[in-house]
Amino acid sequence: MALVRAASLVAGIALLAGCVSAPAPVMAPQNAAALRERVLATERGFAKTMADRDFAAFQAYLSEETIFFAGATPLRGKAAVAANWKRFYEEKAAPFRWEPAGAEVVDSGALALTWGPVHDPAGKLFANFMSVWRQEAPGVWRIVLDKGYPACDCARP
Repeated sequence: MALVRAASLVAGIALLAGCVSAPAPVMAPQNAAALRERVLATERGFAKTMADRDFAAFQAYLSEETIFFAGATPLRGKAAVAANWKRFYEEKAAPFRWEPAGAEVVDSGALALTWGPVHDPAGKLFANFMSVWRQEAPGVWRIVLDKGYPACDCARP
């Protein structure tokens, strides 16, 4: 009986081992820099949709499961974010502009963080943003999390 239990245990462990995937590969340093530049270019392209007044292009950067933090309740999903942001694309002039100040990519190359300033039409800094991007296909980055926050003259460490 003990032999049967041991064999069952070994079989169960082997089955579990087959279900657990290997950790994601770690990027080589030169790949990390290239991916960081690709993410920065993606963020710049995303920001350009506002300058170009191109709402269709804006939507193309959104992941289906994106979450934008706006007000008290986060906007969940591409449709909700697009419905809320459509108003920013309706006027002839952009109500604000943003640009990335930096980016970091996780070692697996699957996720990235961008951040930077948001300016009003006169060029005055009024907010900052942080966005999380996911590589959904080779070379295709889509935004999954976005949060803006008021600009401040906070001391930086």
